[in-house]
Amino acid sequence: MLFYSTNLQSPSLSFAQALLMGQAPDRGLYMPANIPVLSPEEIAGFSTMAYHQIACTVMGRFLQDELPEGVLADLTKDAYDFDVPLEHVTERQYVMRLDQGPTASFKDFAARMMGRLMNFYLQQENRKLLILTATSGDTGSAIAHAFLGLDRIQVVVLFPKDEVTNRQRKQMTTLGKNIRVLALDGKFDDCQALVKQAFADPDLSQLQLSSANSINIGRLIPQMVYYFYAYSRLAAQGEKIVFSVPSGNFGDMMGGMLAMKMGLPVQKFVIAVNGNDEFPAFLKTGRYEKIDPSKNCLSSAMNVGHPSNLARLVALYGGQMDEKGGIHEACDMKLMQQEMWSTSISDTKTQQTMTEAWKNFRLLLEPHGAVGWAGLQEFLKQHPCPGQLCVSLETAHPAKFPEEIERQLGFDPELPESLKGLGEKPEMFEMLETAYPAFKAFLLRTY
Repeated sequence: MLFYSTNLQSPSLSFAQALLMGQAPDRGLYMPANIPVLSPEEIAGFSTMAYHQIACTVMGRFLQDELPEGVLADLTKDAYDFDVPLEHVTERQYVMRLDQGPTASFKDFAARMMGRLMNFYLQQENRKLLILTATSGDTGSAIAHAFLGLDRIQVVVLFPKDEVTNRQRKQMTTLGKNIRVLALDGKFDDCQALVKQAFADPDLSQLQLSSANSINIGRLIPQMVYYFYAYSRLAAQGEKIVFSVPSGNFGDMMGGMLAMKMGLPVQKFVIAVNGNDEFPAFLKTGRYEKIDPSKNCLSSAMNVGHPSNLARLVALYGGQMDEKGGIHEACDMKLMQQEMWSTSISDTKTQQTMTEAWKNFRLLLEPHGAVGWAGLQEFLKQHPCPGQLCVSLETAHPAKFPEEIERQLGFDPELPESLKGLGEKPEMFEMLETAYPAFKAFLLRTY
């Protein structure tokens, strides 16, 4: 299977090549040239399979003949050794908790698989890579943990210093070894812009740069799997499901959209965003205007004024958008509106949702999960459908946001094992000027 760039100016590559490249040379994002379709019988068969077996089947359709027999099965079994709880809330509404991995974030699902695939291919090719990744919260820690100690990979993580929680920061800054962390006095979009500019800089070609953000196709393909998993555990054969996805850079959402195009029976995707409401406006009007600078909201990992993966979504619906948000070919907005529904959730509504979910259902949500749950409730209010199977995604463990939980609910959530002891560990990170020359100088000086 080949993967093409959304900017249509770079040659198509194999999965391994696209994975190690990260962003295409033309600054586009790689997309599969065709999307394999699973039969209803194959999807029904997932109900008796473990998570890692479903992952091997789904991902295997995209990695055709690129791995020796048995290798993908071994990698998925090694990567997915934690639970994926589906918490029943009320009627046929569930929360899928993607927060049980080693960094208590949904990013573990992609990062752990991506690290294992990259390391395998680098060993095969006797190569090394320098990974650049921007984070608005959980990506940095998930990537740092997944790649920690790999002798063929160095990692640089950039984060906005005032828009991550203390626990999120310490998950990145207490590791050392092959992990370097840079704090910027800016926004996530600033961090992401520096990473993208570095990829396109010919002066840095000798550094063998790649990315572990959701701009890398290796992040998206593993993120299809948990949608199939949730369906396999909850749905009757052929029944359609509603997913609500709290969304920032839209990588999580794109995993779900690809799953739907593979044949997963989805009634609707609810795309819930915070105050950065560029996507609901685009879905409603067909006109795209990014938000610059992005708004700082409680759901900090979703503070994205221009989602990179929107270019992939536009491509999925037959259009073309460049990396700056310019639309060169219109997509099928009518079909997109049929399959997706989007809403913006304010901070006030986020806090209200956290309080009411706990009071009414003993459902513990952090701000991102609260945005997803609030979005689902708004959708159901406007589109009543009794008996509809619905799953809202909880993308991070509530203990990563203790200050907000304490403010709204009056207690500090119990720490998972992955977050215990962080407070005693020394931190290692550097402050960096929010300007590309400073970032370039750091890379050349350090690597």
